[in-house]
Amino acid sequence: MLTPAFYGFSVCLGLIIAIGAQNAFVLSNGIRNNRPLLIALTCIVCDSLLIGIGVAGLGSLLVSKPDFVRWATWGGAAFLMVYGFRAFCSSIKGGGTLETENSGSITASSLILATLGVTFLNPHTYLDTIVLMGGLSAPYMGTERLGFWLGAVTASTVWFITLAFGARRLAPFFKKAAAWRMLDAGVCVIMWGIAAALVQQARTL
Repeated sequence: MLTPAFYGFSVCLGLIIAIGAQNAFVLSNGIRNNRPLLIALTCIVCDSLLIGIGVAGLGSLLVSKPDFVRWATWGGAAFLMVYGFRAFCSSIKGGGTLETENSGSITASSLILATLGVTFLNPHTYLDTIVLMGGLSAPYMGTERLGFWLGAVTASTVWFITLAFGARRLAPFFKKAAAWRMLDAGVCVIMWGIAAALVQQARTL
């Protein structure tokens, strides 16, 4: 039988690896070297908080508020549409000489706000962390539930640090303008795809 910590690690890693808005954001900024450690740490703190809320048994309070879920879904869809449109414009505009080094023009506060946006304005985040992770931890009590949470947080930490800094290995490829166009186009597709799913979901609420 899996230990609670290893179970929490495995489940969280399986959920978090799926390509989504947050991962696309981390990958894109990691390649650009836009403070990857700051972005990764922000994602880790957010995951730790949300999973902690779920493990503590508070997830049911959130999903029991239909109006909150509905507005959060529409708000998340709108945010992802705007972010996807920016990526779309960037893919069309392209550029002459594209560098993979941080130009210093993006402030730490703006990156933190954007990271919080792709995290907290996406209702899927709550479903994965609070509802699903919280439900899976329900059979455990006391220190075992704490172990489940620690395992999940460890998975989140390993993934985001690896993604943020591993993205730099792709930097030589992104010396080419066409590669940036492809990346931004891919980010646009992911953001709009998730937004479309949220709109469809909001209509059924």
